[in-house]
Amino acid sequence: MEKTSTRKQGMARLLELAFTQRSLITASAVLSAASAVASFVPYIAVYYIIRELVLHMGDLSALDNNGMVALGLLSIGGAVGAIALNFSALMCSHVAAFKTLFKLKLDFMRHIASLPLGFHTRNSTGKLRKIVDENIEKLESFIAHQFPDVVATFVTPVVAGGLLFFFDWRMGLCCFVPVLMLYIMQAVATGGKKGRENLKKYQDTLEEMNNAAVEYVRGVSVVKAFNQTVFSFRRFYDTIKNYGDWALGYTKSFQPAMVVYVTILNAIYLFLIPTLIFIYGGVTDYPAFALSALFYIIFSMALPGLFMKIMYVSHGAQQTWEGIARMDQVLDAPALPETSSPKQTNEYSVTFDNVTFSYNAEGESVALTGVSFTAGQGKTTALVGPSGGGKSTIAHLIPRFYDAAEGSIRIGGVDIREMDGEYLMSIVGFVFQDVFLFKQSIMDNLLIGNPKATRKEAIAAAKAAQCHEFVEKLPNGYDTLIGAKGIHLSGGERQRIVIARAILKDAPILVLDEATAFADPENERKIQLALAALMKNKTVIMIAHRLSTVRGADDIIVIDKGRVSEHGRHDDLLAAQGKYSRMWDQYSEALHWSIAKGGAIHA
Repeated sequence: MEKTSTRKQGMARLLELAFTQRSLITASAVLSAASAVASFVPYIAVYYIIRELVLHMGDLSALDNNGMVALGLLSIGGAVGAIALNFSALMCSHVAAFKTLFKLKLDFMRHIASLPLGFHTRNSTGKLRKIVDENIEKLESFIAHQFPDVVATFVTPVVAGGLLFFFDWRMGLCCFVPVLMLYIMQAVATGGKKGRENLKKYQDTLEEMNNAAVEYVRGVSVVKAFNQTVFSFRRFYDTIKNYGDWALGYTKSFQPAMVVYVTILNAIYLFLIPTLIFIYGGVTDYPAFALSALFYIIFSMALPGLFMKIMYVSHGAQQTWEGIARMDQVLDAPALPETSSPKQTNEYSVTFDNVTFSYNAEGESVALTGVSFTAGQGKTTALVGPSGGGKSTIAHLIPRFYDAAEGSIRIGGVDIREMDGEYLMSIVGFVFQDVFLFKQSIMDNLLIGNPKATRKEAIAAAKAAQCHEFVEKLPNGYDTLIGAKGIHLSGGERQRIVIARAILKDAPILVLDEATAFADPENERKIQLALAALMKNKTVIMIAHRLSTVRGADDIIVIDKGRVSEHGRHDDLLAAQGKYSRMWDQYSEALHWSIAKGGAIHA
């Protein structure tokens, strides 16, 4: 799902997202506008009640009692109607918000799952977590709460402006001038290039603090082991301090404008006084003049609440669209291209043909250079070599976690770039050294390998991976929630769960990256037997540092500095007296190391 960068920005983008639920959001807009209009009805009704009292002050028997009762009911009806209409608008906007949020989060997670692994190495977990948990979540607040207010902020000034000039245009103009000044001040203080830069800086500092917090939590065991505190974890401490200093300075920068803004807002009625004095000299109809003056004084005192609401809505919307802009940056990141004519294969050999790969777009820090080999179908191909040589990179290229810069990778003669992504993942199984289990039950973690498998099949896979015995000892067996109520698995136990997951998937191609790294001596043999059954008639690419585990491989490929140094069977490579032979000698020597008294190491 590749995205372009021609998206709308700012309020236009927020409204575009809001109107994905067109009928609900339209209904919310109409109801909110009607509520804004209805909210002025009590002011008008009360004005006419006072007018009736003033005009008949000398003869109360001439009062239109029925008319005043009707105006009183109209005033109450307007207030109740405004509340009811606003409630209905919020109901519609909340439903629209939840539906929009659900779809947006789903689309976002689908997209980041389709991005190459390189994207995730360049972008921290804290940044992506903040986008999902905070930035997208703010859209819910905008649609559910602020959108009806945005509609009201457009409708209310129009209605208020009409009322201001309806009774006496001179008094209305006196109220309108400070209102116009408030709009200009708000635009200057929060808008423009500087305002956008400040909002960007705000999001940047929050992201930095989130990244550091995630890193600190993940490394808290190291912090405790070395008897350190949060203050010694400099990056976390510095990001918190940086955010605090910046936020405080940013807030103080608004102080002068805010003081003037609030002062003018709460003193609009004072602008009327010179006008009233000026007009009074030429008044002939004193009751009408008094009524108009009273109306404008009362109405001007109702404006502060309106404009404070407009200010907060405007600021909230700006924060929301800056957050959504960061979401759009991720959505605009290109996914791995999918072919329009996907192919499949019935043959499962894996061929690397002159593959070159770098982890950055500039081609620097080349990880693989001209790598060529074939892992035959039903054969076991072992990748060995020094750490950092490129073995894991080869494993990551097979399922297209990345795309090769040059050359091709084929399965059964078909370029993996010509295969559908889901199909490719269905024919490749993995057991990586970095074990990850979800905070779900043991059974749920097993079924990730094959969601269609039965419980019986999952338990059989667990038995084959030597998991059944320790799982049965857990409080709820296979339904035990990992990480809950102090339930934690050892490294070896977690590794075996992952192996069971791969057994359950039963893919024709299997990639093993140090699959027995956490196995203790007691269970390593059992796991090797389980893997032997799993590997039968499969194309296996095995990465290993313990050379004893690859002696029986059909082909051993030595990867050194991103290149194929040599390959062949174990005995042939020993006879060749090359890189593998030296590695084997070092490995054999290390097996006989021992620690003597005093800490000296002896071979």
